[in-house]
Amino acid sequence: MTSELSIPRPEADGQFLVAALYHFVSVPRFADLREPLQALCEEHGVRGTLLLAHEGINGTIAGPEEGVRTVLAYLRAQPEFASLQHKESRASKMPFLRMKARLKKEIVTMGVEDIDPNRIVGTYVAPKDWNALISDPDTIVIDTRNDYETAIGVFRNAVDPKTKTFREFPEWVRQNEGLHNKPKIAMYCTGGIRCEKATAFMKQEGFDEVYHLEGGILKYLEEVPADESLWEGACFVFDERVSVTHGLKEGEHKLCRACRHPLTAEEIASPVYEAGVSCPHCHTERSDDDRLRFRQRQKQMDLARKRGQKHLGK
Repeated sequence: MTSELSIPRPEADGQFLVAALYHFVSVPRFADLREPLQALCEEHGVRGTLLLAHEGINGTIAGPEEGVRTVLAYLRAQPEFASLQHKESRASKMPFLRMKARLKKEIVTMGVEDIDPNRIVGTYVAPKDWNALISDPDTIVIDTRNDYETAIGVFRNAVDPKTKTFREFPEWVRQNEGLHNKPKIAMYCTGGIRCEKATAFMKQEGFDEVYHLEGGILKYLEEVPADESLWEGACFVFDERVSVTHGLKEGEHKLCRACRHPLTAEEIASPVYEAGVSCPHCHTERSDDDRLRFRQRQKQMDLARKRGQKHLGK
């Protein structure tokens, strides 16, 4: 469906190879793939999350390079995933706590029936051509990610729906008649998967010229030089790196363990920040009982760390 997105980066920082992947395809036997896939990942020291559903596969895994490539080869040996593409980056530390192969109703949850990216989808735009499209005055640029992701980085002049979950996106579109004011809609997300469904939905809603960034923000940050970039900030990633910047270098954000919101250095310096307990984003939303529970959890994590153990994961 998309062009080859896998480019080995041996020169990149980090001993762990990270592979982000998705593939929309009918997989009636998806449940049968879970246990063998889980076992193979564990055998080769690979961690992360892989979601399996009737509509395909989605996820990110990390580990020793040989282990990750073994898992990718296994997936491509399955007839349904023979043309699977993936995107690579590096991590200085293992970015996942455990391996989770899960069965789901959807590989990305939008909650709209009969959305099939294999049947209808927007036009793919390569990273090298993206700047021209989003700089066109006839284009409305839409970020399909959630509010905690857009908080740390967006494309210049993009519309931010400020959704809490992807399920809110369809209603946001239907409530915004102004989206019909310009002929072109350009959409983007982290790795491309949300835009597969989002552009299919937009086409189904009657929008004609709908485009999306091929390979997502991650591919753009990999290929487009920083001095030519229209990206502002960092890109949130769903692992322990928290964020990446141009060249897919690890960002400086930390994660609030209470609300999972990415935090800047300024937010960590806030008087309401307490590691594992609260941050400026969730302090007013938590009760004293919540904070007491989080402190006890953080204490157990700190004690495990001092013993050279991990409180979470294997």
